[in-house]
Amino acid sequence: MRRAAHQVLDHPPVLADPIAVPLLGPEFAIDREREMHAVARAFRAFMAARSRYAEDHLAAAVRTGVAQYVVLGAGLDTFALRNPFTSLRVFEVDFPSTQEWKKSLLAGAGIAPPQGLTFVAVDFERKALAAGLAEAGFDAGAPAFFGWLGVVPYLTLEAFRSTLDAIAALPAGTGVAFDYALSPDGMSLPRRRAFDALAARVAAAGEPFKLVFSPAELDHEMRRAGFRRVEQVDADGLNERYFGDRADGLQLPSPGLGRMAAAWV
Repeated sequence: MRRAAHQVLDHPPVLADPIAVPLLGPEFAIDREREMHAVARAFRAFMAARSRYAEDHLAAAVRTGVAQYVVLGAGLDTFALRNPFTSLRVFEVDFPSTQEWKKSLLAGAGIAPPQGLTFVAVDFERKALAAGLAEAGFDAGAPAFFGWLGVVPYLTLEAFRSTLDAIAALPAGTGVAFDYALSPDGMSLPRRRAFDALAARVAAAGEPFKLVFSPAELDHEMRRAGFRRVEQVDADGLNERYFGDRADGLQLPSPGLGRMAAAWV
């Protein structure tokens, strides 16, 4: 809904997503007064920027010959429905019930899944990521790019590491992009209050934060898993890339509560 609101309220959109509004159908309605609040605008900006960041890195990977894109915890991600790369196969990985919900929304909106999209229903209590992808026709002998948005803060460290290990075991040229929550240790008092407020909000929604990192800790985890190159981008870096010279002033608050990261095998 944040990405859909971004299409309607923010011009030009950082992430052009013509699928978001029709996909939501009658569930989508904008409270314009609420959406123009500073906190709502910040959330909306981050949702757009994180998808744009991942898709920019995906585009770079495709230019090097990567032909597989795996969306982990896909939810209502719409990339596969607006995929501009004819050679790219998209695998959406999520819990079975979540995927059935998405399929029902697609059917209700009259949107047919494209041929290049494969739904990979994985209950991680019963099946490992690599096994689920293999059954879906994923080629583990070829490099791939992974998008992993809005997931890492809600994982255990064990689950985070096992996923990184599975990605890092793939051939050279494989990459991943994801967002993560910054550790509140050492934050200023205003930032800590903002973090605590956000943590309380997601906990109340049934998805408490479980995993936070300092930038140094995150870099260590990526190197431990075997990634050779690691990039991290903070709010200032995202603002410079995506929110410069906007007449509407849309941008991320600095220094922010999270970061984007990308890494390559």
